[in-house]
Amino acid sequence: MSTTKTLSGSFNVNGRSYPAMQQPLVVVCVDGCEQEYINQAIQAGVAPFLKKMTEQGTVLSADCVVPSFTNPNNLSIVTGVPPAVHGICGNYFYDLETEQEVMMNDAKYLRAATILATFADAGAKVAVITAKDKLRGLLGHKMRGICFSAEKADQATLEQNGIDNLLQRVGMPLPSVYSAELSEFVFAAGVKLLASERPDIMYLSTTDYIQHKYAPGTPGANAFYAMMDHYLTQLDALGAVIGLTADHGMNAKTDSAGKPNVIYLQDVLDAKVGVEKTRVILPITDPYVVHHGALGSYATVYLPAAADVADIADKIRAIPGIELVLTRAQAAERFELPPDRIGDLVVVSERLTVIGTAASRHDLSELKLPLRSHGGISEQRVPLMFNRKLSAIPADHRLRNFDVFFLAMNHAL
Repeated sequence: MSTTKTLSGSFNVNGRSYPAMQQPLVVVCVDGCEQEYINQAIQAGVAPFLKKMTEQGTVLSADCVVPSFTNPNNLSIVTGVPPAVHGICGNYFYDLETEQEVMMNDAKYLRAATILATFADAGAKVAVITAKDKLRGLLGHKMRGICFSAEKADQATLEQNGIDNLLQRVGMPLPSVYSAELSEFVFAAGVKLLASERPDIMYLSTTDYIQHKYAPGTPGANAFYAMMDHYLTQLDALGAVIGLTADHGMNAKTDSAGKPNVIYLQDVLDAKVGVEKTRVILPITDPYVVHHGALGSYATVYLPAAADVADIADKIRAIPGIELVLTRAQAAERFELPPDRIGDLVVVSERLTVIGTAASRHDLSELKLPLRSHGGISEQRVPLMFNRKLSAIPADHRLRNFDVFFLAMNHAL
């Protein structure tokens, strides 16, 4: 049974140093975990292990990557660097080379090595379990080891995923992609793997289906965090160092009557600038839109070569509910994004507002509960928690969710 004791020294990944550890490390990315979810679960008495982490471990607050979406943040976490370095700046983007709108879930878009693949190459036993299959190829890029999604656990093979017979191993049926059980399968599989395979490094990434549906402190939310707490307790009992963070927070995006607050930006620009003169891209777009209708608080806008960028930016700023409009250069600098993948303008809406393209392109019929979503600056603060005390962290260091591996490996006591 391999352990990190067979490794020595430190490994450089994208300019940061990660020493080999003597205990298994489990990093958990809780999708959509606004900090208040954990606070409310602890106060309700349903999360004793999370409470223990606040008392005996280390609890910090960190900034996630903006846009506060799943793909850019998961890839920042496993590379230890912002999207300007690794290249993944949304779930979806406009590929200038092919002039097509495409999903950014193909590993060909990744521009940096991952901590996971680097340690696997050095001989560590590494496992990745993600809820949705859209992340599997990116997280497992060039990584030797176990890598599978809960969504397609029934299709996992030894050759393709490093493990097979998952449903029997985990003892759960294949979960629906729109369910809390999809995330539970990730945790249950993680506990089984840590007990049986003893990976040196394990990365667990959940889905935010519950967070899109339920506000912090509600019965549905507390039940989810109670479930998570149950499995974290077991991971801790198996001797793992646990680092827990989130890819983004979550907020209500409704008016006082509970109706979605949506700016249909393509419709507005078509009216103000001209039909088909601009192209609005929503990087939240992915194959799983039932719970958010492809509506988030961040968009990019592509303009024709002769466009008056400043004038169009001013027109967008004048729209009620818009928080920020930046040029490509400004957004690339402020949010550490790859300039070739973000459009001529970047638009961020206020906390209670989301951005759509055209009203005719969004089907909100499946939204059975008031809209909750993410993507903006208002969803940037996320938890950063460890089940160990950390040694001194430089006081001037801006904590980011993608510091989780670095802190666990360099500062955990």
